[in-house]
Amino acid sequence: MARFLFIIVPIVARVWPAVAIGDALATMGHEVAWCGPEGDLRAVVGPDMTIYATGKRSYRAFHEVGLGAVRELWDGYLMPLNRFIQAPVERAVAEFQPDVVFADQYALVGAAAAYKQGVRWATLCAGALELTPPAGFEVVRELVSSRVARVRQRAGLSDEESLDLLFSPDLVIATTSRALTGAAPIPPQCVLIGAALGPRRTDTGFDWDWWDSGRRHVLVTVGTLSSHLAQDFLKRVMAAMEPMGSKVQVVINAAADAVPDPPPHVLVAPRVPMLELMPRLDAVVCQAGQSTVNEALFHGVPLVVAPIRLGELVVAQQVTRAGAGIEVSFSEVTPAQLADALAAVLDEPDYRSRTRRISEEFVKAGGADAAAQHLVALATRP
Repeated sequence: MARFLFIIVPIVARVWPAVAIGDALATMGHEVAWCGPEGDLRAVVGPDMTIYATGKRSYRAFHEVGLGAVRELWDGYLMPLNRFIQAPVERAVAEFQPDVVFADQYALVGAAAAYKQGVRWATLCAGALELTPPAGFEVVRELVSSRVARVRQRAGLSDEESLDLLFSPDLVIATTSRALTGAAPIPPQCVLIGAALGPRRTDTGFDWDWWDSGRRHVLVTVGTLSSHLAQDFLKRVMAAMEPMGSKVQVVINAAADAVPDPPPHVLVAPRVPMLELMPRLDAVVCQAGQSTVNEALFHGVPLVVAPIRLGELVVAQQVTRAGAGIEVSFSEVTPAQLADALAAVLDEPDYRSRTRRISEEFVKAGGADAAAQHLVALATRP
């Protein structure tokens, strides 16, 4: 039996893949402990898991795009987060004495603490921005590298300039597949596992009495970090859906007041059981977050993607290149353009067939079980 310490960034889309992998390790009989805010973790990992609490540093609503969005992410959230959790993370590594630290790519102090204490560490890469950077990423890379260097310095690793805290030299587990990354170069220590999906203990109920299996179904979601920007986009989505009438039922994952007075064939819910819904859907409209895209592709559901910033722009390009969906502009797409995109992914069979091929590749990649096996292999490596 090996011991694994998971160090997370408390963002929903990044926590769920880690939880699925942690569950797979626990099922194999290994000991798993967690490091992060207990208020976020306890409900999702279960009552019996060991948690080394860090306290909570909340994610602030963002407003920038382009290079400004990267700077805002790092300076407004990730750098303060890493300063805030550094001491508790170092204590957790020292007390738990894991065989492997498994750190979210943005939990840089987890990698630093493992390195300082002579513990092997692996990286969970739950996004596409750093793994498969877009053209012209050099300026962004310089910005990110400077922030990583600051974390190294704060951790007492100023002399370790070759140490890349974003990517473990031994094992990087990425929640994507070659169907999406294409021919982009991937670090040799990186394994692509597809979608890391598992039971979700906090999933809410759903009004299945409303669901009409004789109609088609579309899910609309903009993710947890973009809800403050969604109202106008959702208004255009509703206008785009009007010509379809009640032939299509629409589930909108948003606050109840985001869509005032929805018609009977539209259900607005702030929380939905995503993995229960996905196999029943005919299309997904989303902001191209890696988590939602993976859930849709795993279940063979084509997409209309409206990226907002950061890695979403990369993932949207990957989805369209793979033929699994259509990209539209989040800020500028018209209802007519949205209606055309939805009609295409709903009615043109090529989108569904290509998405199903990607689903098959995801299944072969192994998901959470494959990630667990790679982590065990690292823990038992001489």
